[in-house]
Amino acid sequence: MLQHPTLDKLVQLRLPGMFKALREQMENPDIGSLSFEERFALILDREEIWRANSRLAARLGRAKLRLQASMEDVDYRQPRGLDKAKILSLASCTWLRNHDNCLITGPTGCGKSYLACALGHQGCRENFSVLYLRVPKLFQDLALAKADGRYGKILINFSRYDLLILDDWGTAVLTDEQRKDLFEILEDRYDRRSTLVT
Repeated sequence: MLQHPTLDKLVQLRLPGMFKALREQMENPDIGSLSFEERFALILDREEIWRANSRLAARLGRAKLRLQASMEDVDYRQPRGLDKAKILSLASCTWLRNHDNCLITGPTGCGKSYLACALGHQGCRENFSVLYLRVPKLFQDLALAKADGRYGKILINFSRYDLLILDDWGTAVLTDEQRKDLFEILEDRYDRRSTLVT
């Protein structure tokens, strides 16, 4: 069998997982002990894993999570009043499937943003689209969007995410205009998508 043309075809077909798996098999002298079907299954598995990892990386990139957080790293030993059963229930993402919302409250520095990002990361792992926004920056962006005519498009974009994380809500008193903006965002998502507010 001509090995280099096969590898070239895998590159042309955009099958990088299969490409790497086949190259590794070519370099492994013990691979001959496996049948063709077993070797081919390993190659297909590698491509599937590569694609799943690529999709996850893309979802995490679009989510723009402020912190690299995961549910596995949530520390329950600190006296913050975290209900482990409730947190694990949220990590199952059933609330996202049901289009429910989540509110995380607590004093400054207790880890609300971390927990929100961890739940966002878990949502990405479960194939949900996620977007993280800090509320003070959101209002600045919306004011600019109104000025340059992008306001409607931005609202439509926000409505498409399975989970919208609004972090740092309540750090300042809202103006009438800001309350209207939040109403529009939340109204577009009501009973169709989930929103998490800290």
